[in-house]
Amino acid sequence: MTIMSSSEASNALASVTHPTPPASTADTIATTWASVKQGVDHIMTKPQAVSPVNWVDLRSLIYKYFSAIPDSDISATTGRDVIIMGCQTLHDYLIQYFITDVKLLKDQSDSLQLDDEAFLRHYAGAWDRFSSGAKTISHIVSSIKSKRLHYFKDQEGVLEVRTVALVQWKKNLFFHLHTTLASAILRLMKRQRDGETVDQSLIKNVVDSFVSLDVYEEHLETLFLDAAEKYYKPQSQLSIAEGNLLDYLTKAGQCLEEERDRADRYLPLGTREKLLSKCEHILIRPHADLIWETFQKSLDFHNEEVLQSMYASLSHTSELERFRKRFEEHVKMAGLSAFETLLGEILEEEDPLDPKAYVDMLLEVYHKYSGTVTRSFGGEVGFVASFDKACREFVNRNAVTGSSTTKSPELLAKHADALLRKNNKVTEQDLEAALNHVIVLFKYIEDKDVFPTFYAVTLSKRLFLSISASNESEMSMISKLKEVCGLEYTNKLQRMLTDISLSKDLTDECNERMQDHSGMNINFSIMVLGANFWPLSVPTNNFIIPPEVLRAYDSFSSYYQEKHSGRRLTWLWNYSSNELLTDYLCQKYILMTSSYQMAVLLQYNTQETISLDELMIATGIRKNILLQVLALLVKAQILINEDTYQYDLNLNFKSKKLRVLLNRPIKAEVQAESSELLKIIEEDRQYVIQATIVRIMKERKNIDIQPLIQEVVSHISPRFVPKVPDIKKVIKKLLENEYIERMDGTTDTFAYV
Repeated sequence: MTIMSSSEASNALASVTHPTPPASTADTIATTWASVKQGVDHIMTKPQAVSPVNWVDLRSLIYKYFSAIPDSDISATTGRDVIIMGCQTLHDYLIQYFITDVKLLKDQSDSLQLDDEAFLRHYAGAWDRFSSGAKTISHIVSSIKSKRLHYFKDQEGVLEVRTVALVQWKKNLFFHLHTTLASAILRLMKRQRDGETVDQSLIKNVVDSFVSLDVYEEHLETLFLDAAEKYYKPQSQLSIAEGNLLDYLTKAGQCLEEERDRADRYLPLGTREKLLSKCEHILIRPHADLIWETFQKSLDFHNEEVLQSMYASLSHTSELERFRKRFEEHVKMAGLSAFETLLGEILEEEDPLDPKAYVDMLLEVYHKYSGTVTRSFGGEVGFVASFDKACREFVNRNAVTGSSTTKSPELLAKHADALLRKNNKVTEQDLEAALNHVIVLFKYIEDKDVFPTFYAVTLSKRLFLSISASNESEMSMISKLKEVCGLEYTNKLQRMLTDISLSKDLTDECNERMQDHSGMNINFSIMVLGANFWPLSVPTNNFIIPPEVLRAYDSFSSYYQEKHSGRRLTWLWNYSSNELLTDYLCQKYILMTSSYQMAVLLQYNTQETISLDELMIATGIRKNILLQVLALLVKAQILINEDTYQYDLNLNFKSKKLRVLLNRPIKAEVQAESSELLKIIEEDRQYVIQATIVRIMKERKNIDIQPLIQEVVSHISPRFVPKVPDIKKVIKKLLENEYIERMDGTTDTFAYV
């Protein structure tokens, strides 16, 4: 049921001005109220013991109360007023009932001589009985759906029965006792802070009554906060004077944890944050300088025990974010400093940069501080994020890499290549662990598109030179990359392994076919590689195939064309390897050569001295490349170069090894390869940026330049960090090619064509 608002309720008995119903109706209402009051008494006395029968009986009585107004008393002009008057009469009865009940409770409270806990228990019991009873009565009244209720149901300024009951409780009892109640609660909280055991559920019940009466913030919350400050301030000053910082922080952490638990058990959520902030301000802030000094020293000397103690004490305070930032900056500076030292060593010894030394330095810093995050900070998410951010900084930009963001992924790929080669003197178990470390560092690489480019080149060399540690290890590494970046990232790498497997089958089939051919005193294997998957450059030399291998070349070409008509083979002599058996020495040697070296050495089957010009004509190799090929053969003492541009076969060659490795990388080709790869990466990035812009424009139809740039960066960042000038350059190109256009009257808004 609904009745008048509280402002009207307080004067209802003295100011009712509604029309007076007929005497017979008033007598009926008074008689009915007497019956209603008995049910109200039962519910207000024992609200928890109300049975469904009691509930229905009281509902019937209240319904009867409104039915006591005869239909004959309701007319078009006065009937509504009569019904409202009847409602006001019930309203008056209920208000008077609540006033009487509350005043009785007030008198009882004044006469009691109780300690704090007993007094609060008495109040909580009375509150529970009164509020529960009023709630039950309110539900009963509101459940009545008589057609007559619509006459007063929509009246302005009416309140629920329970609300009116709470108004009377607050006016006639709470304002009389609130100071006593608050003081009793605060004294119980102090006893709990001092180590005594108190009834926390009792405190919660009383605090909840303050909240229900909408007086909590005004009459209790401020007192809570002031009491906490008064309690902890002297302890803060005394404790730091008597003990060292760690002991103090341990005690302070315990206090904060106790206050957090206390707030969770019986204080509203809003007070929890205010209380903890107040306690933190008292216990932590005055000693901030000493705390930060200790934290920094512990980082400098890697004192994980102290760091762990400080974290445990301050893990739930606002200071934790400052700890994270300080830790992030420290790890970043430690990484940068380590690489400045490494660069100094490289410059001092005048040695080329060793990828292994570079990666080992990265891992040294990583493992040192990742252990700190785990052991000292419990792997807390915020510290993990700070650690990762610091690692990204020194992994991508340090003294060794300079301003280049491609150097780290290049060196990481070369280190992985060294691990996956034969004779790396690493056990299978250690190799797996080392590959996992590569992946750990790879996750921090910003330009992730650089790594697979260099990795594909080194993988191709391991595969076609047959120097891979094992196919299982190669598959393992590719699987790890796929887990991090997805199938698209590793698709080409996977296809390279597939090509090698298919090439073995193809070689076996071809060799079986050629067994019947006489005069083919050559064992060979062929690798047919997909041009779209292998990062191999086509030779620019007009290489002349030596007659000794020409028949094998022609036979395989013919066989392959029969098997796969329409496909075109491009022979990569610059990547091929060969083994030659010597017949001109007392000791037979196997010379492991490149195809260019093979072509040069086979010329000495007919003569012992050949000039540079003659070798150029006979092999078709460019002069700059041929000079490097000859230099390697002279260095290995296979040839003798006593006269300028004159090369003699060394008839007295000797070696401790029967298998002599001559196939070394040519410097010019290595430099050209690295430069070419970086060029390819830049070209690929232009295509990626272009495709991304077109995709965004196709979806958006029109967009301003700044939001467009931001979206492009957001889309591409997982692969590499695009530069704004590069994005603008691509936008200009798309404008020229009419993929997009400027909107009329604007210079920085584009539309998709």
